[in-house]
Amino acid sequence: MNRLRAIIRRQFGSLTIYNYRLYFCGQLISLVGTWTQSTGQAWLVLRLTGSPLALGTVITLQFLPITLFTLFGGVFADRLPRRPLLMVTNTAAMLQALVLGLLVVTGNVELWHVYVMAFCLGTVNALDGPVRQSFAMELVGREQLVNAVALNSTVFNLARVLGPAIGGVAIALVGMSATFFINAGSFVAVLLAYMAMHPADFRGAQNRVRATGNVFAQIGEGFAYALRTPPVLFLFIILLPIGMFGFNFMVIIPLVAEFLLEAGPERFGLLTSFLGAGALIAALSIAAAGRASERVHLAAASGFVVLLAALALSRSYELTAGILVLFGVCSLTFSTTVNTGLQLAVPDELRGRIMSIFFLFMAGTTPVGGYLTGFIAEHAGVAEALLIEAAVCAAGIAAALVYRARRLERYRRQQEPAADEAQPARAAAATAIRR
Repeated sequence: MNRLRAIIRRQFGSLTIYNYRLYFCGQLISLVGTWTQSTGQAWLVLRLTGSPLALGTVITLQFLPITLFTLFGGVFADRLPRRPLLMVTNTAAMLQALVLGLLVVTGNVELWHVYVMAFCLGTVNALDGPVRQSFAMELVGREQLVNAVALNSTVFNLARVLGPAIGGVAIALVGMSATFFINAGSFVAVLLAYMAMHPADFRGAQNRVRATGNVFAQIGEGFAYALRTPPVLFLFIILLPIGMFGFNFMVIIPLVAEFLLEAGPERFGLLTSFLGAGALIAALSIAAAGRASERVHLAAASGFVVLLAALALSRSYELTAGILVLFGVCSLTFSTTVNTGLQLAVPDELRGRIMSIFFLFMAGTTPVGGYLTGFIAEHAGVAEALLIEAAVCAAGIAAALVYRARRLERYRRQQEPAADEAQPARAAAATAIRR
């Protein structure tokens, strides 16, 4: 029994912190709404056009602002208080969902409306993403960071299970407008959570050195640090192709449902839920472990590539569902290990900017990957598009392994003497403290 209690405390350790507990609950409700809207938006585009290219274009427009503006979001995260920034971005996202819902329910929606609203949402997310990623350290501190990031992923993927299922049922019973109104209402919960937090309890917020000076120079500082720090650059090398060509779930799953499986809206929504179920399993496992090794990171990336190819070859709904569960396990394990590895490796004053690069590679490259997915699927076929993307992701893993062999291992050997020299000083300091 005592061991069980210890496991539970380790599994949900971050939830003992009041501010994080509020954040967790607010995000859960809000993200269910986000995934509900994503389901409605994809189905709306396919019903308006029947075109994979149109769906790819919507995703491109939704993620293009991340490509253009998210690095500025990283600077804002290092310069300004993060909680007020997050309240502003969530309010803007709520208004976007409300406008799109009104256009659909009145019967006035056209494809260009979806394009414009997708771009507006992308602009909000470009600023919100780096701030939210770096806010986790402020809520829980370094000791609970891995647990908090994993629990954040638990929230995200629990919402990925519930939201698409709710979206599919809402489309079938009420209509597509319901998915947008559900999302608009869900933002109330997260805004109330931010309002109820205790800023005095934020970890390190009072001592954080705020970035100042030229914005473009500050962006350059983030890239310069990544380029000269092999552990960080290694993670970015493997992240870039997988983020660009593998994490296009909002394009891939609708195309698989419509063109490979010929599924209806309810079964389409469940496919995304299967992906989320696998990711939820991985998130809970990482939260309990509290750590993730490089070996796990590489295994997850390799499994991701194999499963992406398997998804292209499957024509069975049940087999595709099973593949998506495993796909979710690998994708969540990969993204969480990269996220926590970066946050623990970088100094506090650069965290927002490094996480903006992470967000750029994870989401900001989707305009390229999303558009190419739609373009190749339109002209060569959905299965062929997925197989090509799996090959590109495999090439990225190979490049990262070459870099690790040539640069990262040498860097680590160079760090070992410095660590050994510092060890006696740390021991002496500890002895002095005990005395």
